[in-house]
Amino acid sequence: MTDVYLIRLESPIGRLELVADGEALTSLSIERAGTLPHDGVAERTCPVLELAAQQLTEYFTGTRTSFDLPVRPTGTAFQQAVWGELARLGWGEATSYGALAAAVGRPGAARAIGGAVGANPLPIIVGCHRVLAGDGRITGYSGGNGIPTKLWLLGHEQIGFAA
Repeated sequence: MTDVYLIRLESPIGRLELVADGEALTSLSIERAGTLPHDGVAERTCPVLELAAQQLTEYFTGTRTSFDLPVRPTGTAFQQAVWGELARLGWGEATSYGALAAAVGRPGAARAIGGAVGANPLPIIVGCHRVLAGDGRITGYSGGNGIPTKLWLLGHEQIGFAA
């Protein structure tokens, strides 16, 4: 991991691991079963990581409802399009897989949308927790401990969902 910067911070949903290239945030991982992807790697900070840590802390305390960070997620053109739509969602807003599919010009591709949402390298900052089934149900979450993590994030933003 040369030219990679990394820090970890505590949060209400478990430890977070933030990775940057020195200019932009490239990934955010939520602890799963007590581990993070780069647990064995020493922390090495940079200004963008310090800013991200500050903004995430403010988000978790409820004093921040949007992020103003340089980000550089890596993915296919399709994934980038889906993540771009997710980034448009604000605090407390939700969408469906079908609505995302329509927004990126792929109506009927809700399953592919689900794959792109699940591959989001910047959860919380690019709010993939805000995606629900067409009937408002929670269908899954790949970050942290899965659905319990998503439930916490939805509750934090006061986003309603169907049981």
